[in-house]
Amino acid sequence: MDTLQNRQVWLASRPNGIPATTDFAVRKADIPKLGEGEILVRNRFLSADPAMRGWIVDKSTYWPRIEIGDTMRSFAVGEIVESRNPDYAAGERVMGLFGWQDFAAAGAAQITRKVTEDDLPLSLALGVLGVNGLTAYFGLLDVGRPKSGETVVVSTAAGGVGSAVGQIARIRGCRTVGVAGGPDKVRQCLEQFGYDAAIDYKAPSDLDDALRRACPGGIDVFFDNTSGAIHDAVLRQINVGARIAICGTASYASWEPWNQGPRPERHLLVTRAIMQGFLVTDFAPRFREAIDDLAGWVREGRLKYREHILDGIEQAPGSIEKLYAGGNDGKLLIRL
Repeated sequence: MDTLQNRQVWLASRPNGIPATTDFAVRKADIPKLGEGEILVRNRFLSADPAMRGWIVDKSTYWPRIEIGDTMRSFAVGEIVESRNPDYAAGERVMGLFGWQDFAAAGAAQITRKVTEDDLPLSLALGVLGVNGLTAYFGLLDVGRPKSGETVVVSTAAGGVGSAVGQIARIRGCRTVGVAGGPDKVRQCLEQFGYDAAIDYKAPSDLDDALRRACPGGIDVFFDNTSGAIHDAVLRQINVGARIAICGTASYASWEPWNQGPRPERHLLVTRAIMQGFLVTDFAPRFREAIDDLAGWVREGRLKYREHILDGIEQAPGSIEKLYAGGNDGKLLIRL
């Protein structure tokens, strides 16, 4: 252990909008020493997620903004190599906010869960059995509250969260309509993730008309990962009593200055619809319940997933930019 070094990706400059490769740098540091109650994790996979843009750029977010010089905050998964916490033992696998680095000293607050699904790939703990899957599970089932036979529309429907939302909705007996960017992702929605219909929002055809044809009975649940034009088009076709889960705002590089657009109030009033934002951490006490369901569906072949794996920590600085450009083909991970 003494001969090893800890490579870290740190924030070198404050981006204006979507973080670029040049906003980060890689440095070498000593392996961290453990304090009482901490564990030392050797990361095996690092996550790249759209929310990381907000952690860097936005001042008013749900976690403290990452400052210049800080190691980039991220979810990661790996093995415990040393422990000073009686609840965790060397050799156990854990997932949590361990950052873009090889080794992390983590306290209990940074640890999301132990990874006990030994029959499934470790990388899934950052995807369909991690924050992506948990976000889909609780955002759809607790916020969207779909009923069998209802129509569920999902934006970024081929992404790590959206693809799970669509499949869980199908498991619950719903009709599913995905909105994705480009013919390849539309094809994935239909052929791999089992959507009943899929719409290419980048195509020149009218989005309102495409939604009308795909949802002839209107829209009961909307899982929104994007905000923007897709959100506006869906609101024009929601049914009475519709539920809208606000998961992300990926269509905007920044919310400062404040973005302007059509107002939703009249649509919500007339349809008596509910629009609710949520964070997956709101449901932390119930993570085990969700993981058991999600893992069971993966084993049964009812919940499929795609992974886009980049090799080497030097790939991390450009990964957020890659996400927002739509250059990933599945859940984006960095393998160490």
